[in-house]
Amino acid sequence: MDAEKIIKPTNGYLMLLVTFVLFFGGIATTIQQENPIYLIAVLFGLIGFFGFILVNPNTSKVVLLFGKYVGTVKDNGLYWANPFYRKKAISLRASNFDSERLKVNDKLGNPIMISTILVWRVTNTFKAAFDVDNYENFVRVQTDAAVRKLASMYPYDNFADEGHAEDITLRSSVNEVSEALEKEIDERLSIAGIEVLEARIGYLAYAQEIANAMLKRQQATAIVAARHKIVEGAVSMVEMALEELSKKNIVDLDDERKAAMVSNLMVILCGDKEASPVLNTGTLNH
Repeated sequence: MDAEKIIKPTNGYLMLLVTFVLFFGGIATTIQQENPIYLIAVLFGLIGFFGFILVNPNTSKVVLLFGKYVGTVKDNGLYWANPFYRKKAISLRASNFDSERLKVNDKLGNPIMISTILVWRVTNTFKAAFDVDNYENFVRVQTDAAVRKLASMYPYDNFADEGHAEDITLRSSVNEVSEALEKEIDERLSIAGIEVLEARIGYLAYAQEIANAMLKRQQATAIVAARHKIVEGAVSMVEMALEELSKKNIVDLDDERKAAMVSNLMVILCGDKEASPVLNTGTLNH
């Protein structure tokens, strides 16, 4: 037997009536007849009380007889079976698991802190009960292992300036990373009869020892990108100014004066502070 077997025992309400009749009827008859032979009915009624199986919605009972797997009861209700059956309850409800924050290295070797939020449920009670020692602990351990593996497969962020440009990163590619994480965890938990409903990264950050350095790096990258846009715009504006001056014949500038004008405009347009105008009361050559 290596597969789940669904069984449906005897109706428990009918057996509850029979058990009560045997137990209390046997006591009453023994007292009335003053014959201890009727205590046998009391004994059968007492043993019968151990055969009841109560299954709540979205739960199950794995039934064993002296170590042998008999089957699994999944339909909710009150049932009665062999009193010598041993019943093990396994929940079929969806469960949440928020892993601890793990310190791991990403693909580029940077230490990061990462955790995951997992939604899972048991679909095969036989595997969950017998193929692993403790299926709940198995979920925790295998989830942590999957998160460590996933973090080593992708970089935290895209570092195009160092030639490490990646299409998928832990920070920006949320959907792709979540799909890869869900697939990895599902493959690990399938041997325990567990289905992964959803897996998402719950926490992601650089480790404390490099967090400040990486923050400065991100700020520097942002400043460089902004400067690039500013210079690109300034060059377009200077080019437009020279074309308009030449087209409308407002002033005739030689190469030296054009260079001076370009230099002044670039300083004004690219500077961090507002320019202070200087009034020239002489000639352009002095």
